[in-house]
Amino acid sequence: MTTAHTAQLYCALDTVDLAQARLWAGQIAGHVDGVKLGLEFFLAHGPAGVRAIQTVGLPIFLDLKLHDIPNTVAGAVRAVAGLGVAVMTVHASGGAAMMRAAVEAAETTAKAAGVPVPKVVGVTVLTSLADDDLQQTGQSGPLPDQVVRLAQLAVQNGLAGVVSSAKEAALLRSKLGAAPLLVVPGIRPTWAEAGDQKRIVTPGEAVRLGGSLLVVGRPITEARDPADAARRVRADMMAAA
Repeated sequence: MTTAHTAQLYCALDTVDLAQARLWAGQIAGHVDGVKLGLEFFLAHGPAGVRAIQTVGLPIFLDLKLHDIPNTVAGAVRAVAGLGVAVMTVHASGGAAMMRAAVEAAETTAKAAGVPVPKVVGVTVLTSLADDDLQQTGQSGPLPDQVVRLAQLAVQNGLAGVVSSAKEAALLRSKLGAAPLLVVPGIRPTWAEAGDQKRIVTPGEAVRLGGSLLVVGRPITEARDPADAARRVRADMMAAA
């Protein structure tokens, strides 16, 4: 299982304000392992925005959660894999062929561009969803079963890992083993607001449960001192050792 010493901390820069995103990244550099840029940021600024944040020197997790037919997803991956991002996401519910197409596109594009191949990870069930949400959309539950089903499909089709709530992390580790990257959003320290996340845990709990890449956003970026907040999150992770 992942330990507190090997688990990574990425900060989600959830804003469309490029100057604000660069400010946050600069403030927390040295206290986090990387930053996450989401769909809103990318739609507002595109590849140029990614490059602007890269000047801070932190690895980037480009969280676009791609989900379309295999050919379209492959094309989308080719459009960004040459940027040199560390991690990117697709929806595991897009199916086996789509995920294989994403992995192949990431590998060929990055190698052609002379940059490291990004780790493609599959989103299982969004942390904002609960069992009743699955039922409303016609998906098979209970929720942990759906998470495992999609996670196994993702790993079997070449993805580097998956995204899930920490609530399912221990179960996934038991099913997938220690190798796959397990990205855990919905992290809230005891001193932070839960917000719109329904399945949340503290940083230390996420590490103990098997998370290998923890994503923390507002508890850091909305803090009066983002660098200090990042240090506090890291301390909680280390205390889990």
